[in-house]
Amino acid sequence: MKTAPQVILIFDKALATAITGGLQPNANSPLQISTESFDLSLARYGITGVRASGNITHFVDRNRVPQVSILVMQKYESPVLACAISEVLSSLAGEDKSNMPSLILPFILDSSKIKLERKNSPDESVYGIQIGPQTDMMQTLATRHEKAPSSMQIHHEQLSCVLQLVRVLKTPAFILIGQIGQHKSTTNDLEVICKIGETLASVSSLQFVKENITWNPNKVSKEHEKEPWRALYG
Repeated sequence: MKTAPQVILIFDKALATAITGGLQPNANSPLQISTESFDLSLARYGITGVRASGNITHFVDRNRVPQVSILVMQKYESPVLACAISEVLSSLAGEDKSNMPSLILPFILDSSKIKLERKNSPDESVYGIQIGPQTDMMQTLATRHEKAPSSMQIHHEQLSCVLQLVRVLKTPAFILIGQIGQHKSTTNDLEVICKIGETLASVSSLQFVKENITWNPNKVSKEHEKEPWRALYG
């Protein structure tokens, strides 16, 4: 899979719509937008009826070389989820593992999915988790948001799976975790999304245009919020 050295990997359709709509080339930038899809076999995991698929938005320069790529995966349930994420990460790395792009993985979670000790600020809306070596990009990301405390408990299947896999595969990654639903206000939710969008723009030579975003989060029933496979990922 050919991508830019910097990849924004998104798993949630609503967040992907907001981020891809908001991130735009700067006014005088030569970058242009190019899109494509991907479709990867999961046969080596013994899965033949489902493939790892999704869409990629590239910001390419005058030579059509991607400078930033936004990769949006289709939604999968466990145990296919872990296989699909693993295959995408392997495809990004290619045969030469040293050329693995740096990943930024933004997540928007309802506050009920994150458990924090009371000593942590209830007003903090975006946390960061750095995995892998320190780079200029990682350092910039780390300075913009509070580091996720070691006591943080995450009750979200996709995020738990991603954390486990990038650590095992030693993938250079920075995970942004935005909390919404703390104040029962769509306006506050949009503020969290804008914080994440502005952070992504700050390390990607892009701008984040708040007026361009659309936020329509999926309503999930209590029954479907149960995640029996989460224990597999720690």
